[in-house]
Amino acid sequence: MMFVAWNGQIWWNAGSKVKAKAGRVGPAMSSKRTNDYYDCTTKLLCSRLYTTMSTNTKNYKFNHSMIRVKDPKESVKYYELLGMKMIRKIEQPEAKFDLYFMGYDSPKAVSHGNHWSDREGLIELTHNYGTEDDPNYKVSTGNADPKGFGHTCISVDHIQAACQRIEDAGYKFQKKLTDGRMRSIAFALDPDGYWVEIIGQSPVDKTEGVKTTDLNTYRMNHTMIRIKDHEKSLKFYQEVMGMTLMRTSENKDANFNLYFLGYPGEKGAPRAAVNGINPTADHEGLLELTWNYGTEKEEGQVYHNGNDEPQGFGHICISVDDLDAACQRFDDLKVNWKKRLIDGRMKNVAFVLDPDNYWIEVIQNEKLKGRANW
Repeated sequence: MMFVAWNGQIWWNAGSKVKAKAGRVGPAMSSKRTNDYYDCTTKLLCSRLYTTMSTNTKNYKFNHSMIRVKDPKESVKYYELLGMKMIRKIEQPEAKFDLYFMGYDSPKAVSHGNHWSDREGLIELTHNYGTEDDPNYKVSTGNADPKGFGHTCISVDHIQAACQRIEDAGYKFQKKLTDGRMRSIAFALDPDGYWVEIIGQSPVDKTEGVKTTDLNTYRMNHTMIRIKDHEKSLKFYQEVMGMTLMRTSENKDANFNLYFLGYPGEKGAPRAAVNGINPTADHEGLLELTWNYGTEKEEGQVYHNGNDEPQGFGHICISVDDLDAACQRFDDLKVNWKKRLIDGRMKNVAFVLDPDNYWIEVIQNEKLKGRANW
């Protein structure tokens, strides 16, 4: 008897017959899918079959966050002002869209010189042809109804100088450092109105009066999304996606909490804050979950995933060590799929849905195993 794995299903070949796990029989060379794929016996078979195909969440990376843009020239120009570089451009003329992957790549950058799939903290700008000439085209930024996605965030060396440089270039702010009670963060607006949070890698009072800023030290720190139920989301991102809770910020007076998750990698998880320094400010590729107290009691879907109309934010993406094995693991954990690997024409990407229906793209880290050659 020989066990066979095909398209993520378990089958056995008994001589001239091919039998599905449920016991159905068909002629040789025919295929019968299992009916009880998730039972204990099948899971045991999976573990044996995939001895040469394994996945370890310690090797995963929070690769990028995708947003749709109106005019790629204006958007690329803006993110280059923030010190980013176009790491990769993927053109899809037949489908009438292009993808621009922006990230930090100076010699001081965390992922300097890496393949685009072997990085964390990229921003994917998706341009659908023609939007730049459409006077009525406008993205949904996620901060006006319907809300969902909140912002991306960069950390900088000298926050006052960094903010002044952006303002001097003619760009607007949703919140300047001097606005409101929170004097340690600012929110700049990109050409489409998406919010870009700016935080300091040093305490604000230590950089007051400094007039210079070094773009080579910047980090694409995190992406923020709002969540309905913090317990369900934390369980999902830790147990299913394999992330580590790096930091929690409780704001009981304002009725919300912030949870920062990511993959520690070689850098490791941060220690507690020292001398007023944000312990995660020098990291890249974190996910900030914002939970507003009481939303877990509301009926139905609370937040907008950005892919239903009106569109704007698209997805977050993780790169994995073995795409087939990772998707098999997600299957074993009974995730909700938006797109499996075998669905559609794009066989090198899958999409998992999180508890709030946000899309999570899953791709192969090409440094660890060649697959897509993109």
